[in-house]
Amino acid sequence: MPAVPRLLRAVLLGATALAVLAPAAAANADPSPTELQQQIDQSSSALEKIVEQYNGVGEKLKATQASADDLATKMAPLQSQVDAAYANVGKIANQAYKGGGTSTMALLLSDATPNSLLSQLSSLNEIASAQQRQIQGYTQAKSQYDGEKKKLDGLLNQQRADQKNLADQKAKIEGDLANLMAMRKKAYGTATAAKPAAVAAPNIAGNAGTAVRFAYGAIGKPYVYAASGPNGYDCSGLTAAAWESAGKSMPHNAAMQWDVVAHITASQLQPGDLVFYSGLGHVAIYVGGGQVIHAPQPGEYVKLASVNMMSPYGYGRVR
Repeated sequence: MPAVPRLLRAVLLGATALAVLAPAAAANADPSPTELQQQIDQSSSALEKIVEQYNGVGEKLKATQASADDLATKMAPLQSQVDAAYANVGKIANQAYKGGGTSTMALLLSDATPNSLLSQLSSLNEIASAQQRQIQGYTQAKSQYDGEKKKLDGLLNQQRADQKNLADQKAKIEGDLANLMAMRKKAYGTATAAKPAAVAAPNIAGNAGTAVRFAYGAIGKPYVYAASGPNGYDCSGLTAAAWESAGKSMPHNAAMQWDVVAHITASQLQPGDLVFYSGLGHVAIYVGGGQVIHAPQPGEYVKLASVNMMSPYGYGRVR
């Protein structure tokens, strides 16, 4: 067997030593706290997008269900009228069949005068025509109701399916996030951030002041996905609850909130305005002094932050 040149043999021996030592060290190395935090932030951002989609479907589902309930309420009297009209016609037909009541044959066999007979026949026909028109009107309205109800039922089924699909996605991300929280606990000794202390709210007048005071009162409450209080909040749940305290109804979804506010510029920001981030995946309430209050992510609490904690998507004023 030919001898291996000295230089090549030295290279091979060095490579073997590195292969034995370096990979083992890399394989056993735990992620650094910074790397863990990056992973947590990425998973939290993904979860928040799913949560906001879930909230949006929930808002649409509530609206569709309300429409279905309203339609059923409006149509209940009509259904009763249809049933009564058909029952009345059946009763008349039954009486005529048994020889009772006023029927065309009974009138023809009666001793009534020609004028009286024509008058009674005309009245009978008018009654029959009026009842027929009434029944046709009821039936047409009922047909429209059935068509509308069928569409609403289809929409409800689709939205429920969307909600379940998003819930399944959310469960998967939550599992990933739980693993990261366990690693965070290993790295930091705790899975959650330090709870912020309560902060006194500034004196702001009007509805905006009411909303801002509510947000200050929520500082220190935990982030809870799909929650709008009182024990925890997600981002759009907090802003919706804050403005609800001021008598303004807001949907529990960041993108839907963007659709109902008046869009303003950064220079126009006033306390109570909303600041949107992450492609409408996150929202906070501006409280003045270049700060917002928001519900950040799982493992954290509602807190004050810089308005530029992330690049804002846009700004909105509640109307």
